Amino acid sequence: MKLQTIVPLQSEKEEIDYQSSIFLLGSCFVENIGRKLDYYKFQTLQNPFGILFHTEAIENLIARTVERRGYTDSDVFYYNERWHCFDVHSGLSDPSKEILIKNLNSALLTTRNKLNEATHIIITLGTAWVYKNVESQKRVANCHKLPQNQFTKELLSPLEIEESVQRIILNIRRVNQTASVIFTISPVRHLKDGFIENQRSKANLISAVGKIMESTLANQNVRYFPANELMMDELRDYRFYAEDMVHPNSLAIDYIWEKFKYVWVSEDTKVVMELVQEIKKGLSHRPFNEEAEQHRIFLESLDEKISFLKKKYPFMKFDR
Repeated sequence: MKLQTIVPLQSEKEEIDYQSSIFLLGSCFVENIGRKLDYYKFQTLQNPFGILFHTEAIENLIARTVERRGYTDSDVFYYNERWHCFDVHSGLSDPSKEILIKNLNSALLTTRNKLNEATHIIITLGTAWVYKNVESQKRVANCHKLPQNQFTKELLSPLEIEESVQRIILNIRRVNQTASVIFTISPVRHLKDGFIENQRSKANLISAVGKIMESTLANQNVRYFPANELMMDELRDYRFYAEDMVHPNSLAIDYIWEKFKYVWVSEDTKVVMELVQEIKKGLSHRPFNEEAEQHRIFLESLDEKISFLKKKYPFMKFDR
């Protein structure tokens, strides 16, 4: 008797290993994957502009980066005792205009450097709902809690999303011809938009990315990882959601991560990951007696393992 449907997966040729340079952009689910990669000491850069929920926000920042269009005073505004930018998450907002602009331009430089060197670029799309600023008539990445009457809400069509994703890929290819570009659709439910509205949003994202995967762009090292489908079809149960009934819980994240590893992480790399995990668990261990001989031997063994990894992978750092 089958009690679960299984999403068919196969491993990719352009696998991730410890020489890979990984760039992650997009909605909050990409941060779940990013935290896993960071835990295992991969070389990553994750959301330098903060969480970005829709394609046009991602497209705008990649275009700015590639075209070297820096931020100036005209790109920021003052509200509620802080300076903000409509292009980025409120986590970058600051009481100082100068610091905000400096940080925005620093993030552009960091992003360009990572785009140039990346071997894998993971982009997670969260929603097709966007907000347009009434005054500027521009769609924003974040409303920064301004009054609702300053925005109109719109649903991007599948065609608009498809064209936006195409421009994202083309801009990436202007600076990096070889990186694997991996798209996912976030399994996070945007129920603040409404139950039906959330489904419409996901449907438009799925339809648009599906068109991309059917196009010639798919032959240019563009891939799709079915995070949303794994949540909806293999984990079809509310026990895999957090208490807010919106976000996948830790068990669901671990499950999807294991699937991601199967598809994208090489077998040799998984052996190193196990050693990294062993070291991290050892570093978090708290002994009953720090002076005991057994603990001294344990620490020596731990130091040997760290030294072994750092010789092979100098970028790895382990905090005690």
